Amino acid sequence: MLETDTRPTDLIEYLSEKGFDTLSIDGYKVITKYSTKEKEIDSLYSGVGLRNISHLGIIELKGKDVLDFLHRISTNSTQNLPKAHTKVTLFASDKGRIIGVTRLINFEDYQLLVCGRENKSKVMGWVRKYVISDDVHVNDANGKYSLLELSGPQADSFIRIICGDVVNEIDTDTFKIIHTENLLFFLIKFKDERGYNKFWLLSDFENSKRLVNNMFEYDGPFNFSLVGEEAYNTYRIEQGVPSAPNELNDNYNPHEARLMEFIDTQKGCYIGQEVIGRLDTYNKVQKYLVGIKFNEEIFGEEQFTLFNNDNEEVGSITSLTNSIKLELPIGLGYIKTTFSSAGTKLIAKSTNGRSVTVTVCDLPFIK
Repeated sequence: MLETDTRPTDLIEYLSEKGFDTLSIDGYKVITKYSTKEKEIDSLYSGVGLRNISHLGIIELKGKDVLDFLHRISTNSTQNLPKAHTKVTLFASDKGRIIGVTRLINFEDYQLLVCGRENKSKVMGWVRKYVISDDVHVNDANGKYSLLELSGPQADSFIRIICGDVVNEIDTDTFKIIHTENLLFFLIKFKDERGYNKFWLLSDFENSKRLVNNMFEYDGPFNFSLVGEEAYNTYRIEQGVPSAPNELNDNYNPHEARLMEFIDTQKGCYIGQEVIGRLDTYNKVQKYLVGIKFNEEIFGEEQFTLFNNDNEEVGSITSLTNSIKLELPIGLGYIKTTFSSAGTKLIAKSTNGRSVTVTVCDLPFIK
């Protein structure tokens, strides 16, 4: 009788077997915490943090028409994207609502789209819907690749420990293959929300496992930490970064989510263009994504709807966290344009009947 192979087959399984806290979301696992939330957040603000993002949606596209096809149906210019380059592009419905925000990675012979896991099936379905005679083939690639994210103000220096000075040869929004003595992976470089260099390390499971072990065992001058989803969620709310499914879904359009930098208004048609263009031309944007500061403590999984002093509903809160750095509860939410100015006072009413005074804030909360 053959013995069953019980070795882990993906990075999340490997990390969970090391005893780190995990959470299952709609059939996939994430690591919630590696050490303490305070330490992990501090590494993102003042050091370097390594986050396993293999749980994000990874879609593989093959065929000679992929870039032209994406150029026609998504919001950004992709037609002439060079090999070894990357770019963010959005998919919108014919009503201009967000289907998914993706990072396109061009390997020339094939392309990857990386998006929120919750948006993956919608993005795949949306792409397949418009493939008629195009040479475009769409595949779910989550089991094929592992993806790590290295970020923080010291990330640029830290990655040189592994890659050496080849990092200097990688321009923003491009990537190179890194082949050292015992590692093989693609190193992708772009800017984070605070203007620092951020890196994605794309590889197979075995190489990603070696990468994690090399970094995890590192003991040097850098403020390094593995970062779980609990700490990252607080960080991204403090930075005003929208995420699927909370802020990035088909209830909202790119204007409302403040994502117009990823829309090329000069490239010609794309799905949803007429509606998105009309909202801008005629100043018809009805709500905006803003920050919310609470004047009282929040508890557990409370959900809040926002009202003005006349008890009229003016918005909703989409993400909540207790900010360690600010020492108060904060959130992200969509609010009617009239009430979206910083300093506006509103009433947040929770699903359990509690009312809390809140203040509208500009994003990010922490610069």
